[in-house]
Amino acid sequence: MKIITAQEHQALESPAVLTLANDVDPRTLDLNGVTRIDLQFPKFTDGRAYSQAFLLRRRLGFAGELRATGDVLIDQLVQMQRTGFDVAVLREGLDASAAQRQFDRFAGFYQGSAVGTQPHFAEMA
Repeated sequence: MKIITAQEHQALESPAVLTLANDVDPRTLDLNGVTRIDLQFPKFTDGRAYSQAFLLRRRLGFAGELRATGDVLIDQLVQMQRTGFDVAVLREGLDASAAQRQFDRFAGFYQGSAVGTQPHFAEMA
């Protein structure tokens, strides 16, 4: 997962980039030609964008970039990656270099994820 700071993130006005509020049902969208979707976390306690990411990856087969924006904290990054996000834009004032430590703490999982759907025991078979 790529981690960028708020200063590095650029919201683009382009038909290939969608910015979704967290109350939009992704199943209602036409994703033809879309290469990036910015999903919003208005507060770190509001996790509806996790469900949107999972729906986009697993049910709708979206293969483009999913970007987490808004009130994104370092302790959310592992769950974001497991639900299908490619890029996370950290909240203003957070150190992006500290984010890698979060991934180092959780190197593997028994359950499948939105991207790697096989459970750990099935990968070994």
